[in-house]
Amino acid sequence: MKHFVIYTVLRFGLFLATAAVLSTLTVFIFGPSAVVWFLSVLAAAIISSFLSLKLLAEPRERFAETVEARAERAKAKFEEIRSREDVD
Repeated sequence: MKHFVIYTVLRFGLFLATAAVLSTLTVFIFGPSAVVWFLSVLAAAIISSFLSLKLLAEPRERFAETVEARAERAKAKFEEIRSREDVD
């Protein structure tokens, strides 16, 4: 759970930083309008997604390892229960 929270906070922070920079630049260049804000936030979502592939690779791997370990424990427990049922 800890790795999920860390990765999520980092991903959200990267999006907010990208949105802040893009919004500031686009508002100064094009002026404040709803379309400019919407497009800058949309662009920030796309750009931060690509940036997260490179910048957040390590936290994403730790999160994936945690999920994989949890899945292996659940699978082992399921197999143990199933083998006990076969013996009975």
